Amino acid sequence: MNETAGDLLELLRSGEAQTRSDLGRITGMSRTAVVARVAALTDAGLLLLGEELASTGGRPPGSLVFNVDAGTVLAAAIGRSRTQLAAFDLAGTELGSASVDHEVGAGPDEVLPPVAAHLAELVAAHDRPVLGVGISLPGTVDPVRGVSLASPVIAGWDGVDLAPYLATATDAPLHVGNDADVLALSERLGHASSYDDLLVLKASTGLGLGIIAGGHVVSGHLGGAGEIGHVPVDAAAGRGCRCGAVGCLEAAAAGWALVARCAESGREVHHVRELTALALAGDAEAKALLRESGRLVGEVLGTAITLLNPHAVVVGGDMSAAFDVYAAGLRESIYARATALATRDLQVLPSTYGDRAGLVGCAVMALDNALAPAAIDAMLLERSGRTLPT
Repeated sequence: MNETAGDLLELLRSGEAQTRSDLGRITGMSRTAVVARVAALTDAGLLLLGEELASTGGRPPGSLVFNVDAGTVLAAAIGRSRTQLAAFDLAGTELGSASVDHEVGAGPDEVLPPVAAHLAELVAAHDRPVLGVGISLPGTVDPVRGVSLASPVIAGWDGVDLAPYLATATDAPLHVGNDADVLALSERLGHASSYDDLLVLKASTGLGLGIIAGGHVVSGHLGGAGEIGHVPVDAAAGRGCRCGAVGCLEAAAAGWALVARCAESGREVHHVRELTALALAGDAEAKALLRESGRLVGEVLGTAITLLNPHAVVVGGDMSAAFDVYAAGLRESIYARATALATRDLQVLPSTYGDRAGLVGCAVMALDNALAPAAIDAMLLERSGRTLPT
C-alpha cells in the first residue's frame, strides 16, 4: 500500500492509529515512508509529537496527536430571518459566534455583506489559518456548484456564487449545503454515533428533512431529497404556499403558517420562536398549534418512515424548542400511518445541538472537506512549492 500523508492523518484523527508503528502496521508501509509523511504533517503544524506534550501532562512519548489548533473553519447557517455565525477549531469545538438578523428574501446583496463583516471579526479574533467555510441555505442546493437551485422561497439567490461576497473575510474554500442536510450532518457528532439510519426533521419557519442512511447523508439527484414541506396534503387544500403552489404541507404546518394563523386571531406573534416560547410558558393555543403542526408533518413522515425504515427521527429547528409538545403530534400520526415493523424500534429524539445544530452541521461540512486526504495532500504540495499533477 502507498497511503499519502493525508491518508495517515485520517487514520490518526479517527483514532485507528496513535503512533508511527500503528501507521506502519495498518498500512503496510515501510518505516522510512511513514516517517517522511509524518514529518511533512508535523512541519505543517497538523501533528504534534507526544514527546513535546509529555512534560505538560499530555500524550506519552512516541504518540502522534492531531493539532486541533492548526487552523479554523467558519460556519454560517443562513435562515429566513437570521444568520448564525461561528468559528470552530479542527475538532469541531466552537471558538466564537455572532448573529445577524435579516430577511433572506432581500437577496445576497443585502444579506451577505454584514455576514462577511462578522466572519472577518471572527477570523481576526482567533488569528489562525482558515481552512474552509461551510454555509447552509434554506431550500434546494446544487451539490456540485454549491449554489441555491431553483428554490422559490429564496428566488433571489438562485445560481448566485457566494464566494465573492465573503472575500473580505477569507479566501478559503466555500462549501454550501441545504439547511436540512446540514442539520443531519450535525448528528454525525451526536445521535449518528448510536444510530446509522436517521431522518432529521427541520421544523422551523419552513420544513425540511435530512436523511442519513448507513451513516451517510443522502441528498438525492440535484440535492432535492427531503423537500417534504412542498408535498401536497389535504389539510392545506386551497391554501397558498410561499413557493407559489397551493396545498403544500408548509401552508398548514410550517412556522410561517402558524404565525399567520396567530395574526388572523389577533395575537401578536411575529416569529415561530415566539410561538414556541409561549408554548413553553404553558399557553394552550400555542401548544395546540405546535401539536397540530407535528401531527400534520407526521402524516407525511409516516410514509417516509415506512419507505426508509430509519432507527430514529431527530427533530430540530425552532419548533423543537417545545420538543415534548411537537413530538406528541408527530408520534400520533407516525404510529398511525407507518407500518408496525417500521415503528417497532423507532425513536423520536430532540436534536443533539438544539438551536446551534445548523452551525455545527456547517462546521462538519467544512471540516469534512478541509481535512479530506486529498485536501491535506494538496495543502502539503502547495507548502513544498510543487504543483499538483494534471
